[in-house]
Amino acid sequence: MIDGNRAKTVVDIRSPTEIKETQMKANKLKHLYVEELKDLYSAENQLVKALPKMAKAATSEDLRSGFAEHLEQTKEHVARLEKIFEALGESPKGKHCKGMEGLIKEGSELIEEDPAPEELDAGLISAAQRVEHYEMAGYGCVRTYAKLLGNDQATSLLQQTLEEEKETDKKLTQLSEHINLEAARADDAGSKVKTKRMGA
Repeated sequence: MIDGNRAKTVVDIRSPTEIKETQMKANKLKHLYVEELKDLYSAENQLVKALPKMAKAATSEDLRSGFAEHLEQTKEHVARLEKIFEALGESPKGKHCKGMEGLIKEGSELIEEDPAPEELDAGLISAAQRVEHYEMAGYGCVRTYAKLLGNDQATSLLQQTLEEEKETDKKLTQLSEHINLEAARADDAGSKVKTKRMGA
């Protein structure tokens, strides 16, 4: 039979200093967690504004549809983050994600260059996948922080978003296989015409 008092003593073997250090570490982790969540909230909101422009620029119907679908998904990601912030009693505002700003700017510059349709679509997919990988890294981190902090609801919500980001990345890869092939064929056809004209 286990002595109840003895069991309690085993649980409380840490000194007050050790307990304080553990609490400080948890507080630092929570601060990092909240800051990373704010960064993702900013990133997702920037993406909500950028995706309609990317969809409008795309010439492939499948790609345009994919961007439109991901826009609705991104709005849901924003709502999930707001739910997590509400549970934490924190504001989601106060941070601007420069990483996402840079990625979106690269996509905007591509559109402004006005390349051939096939090249534009291939470039848009590349830009979109860089965005997805950035978000996957971010969500992977905050999901882990939430788990370490014992926030089961947030862990579940963040894992759901992470899985959706992975699925979007897979869809973009599948689209890129035939769109990049079309871009290569168009480039090859253009080269042949140019060579023929030079020969003439």
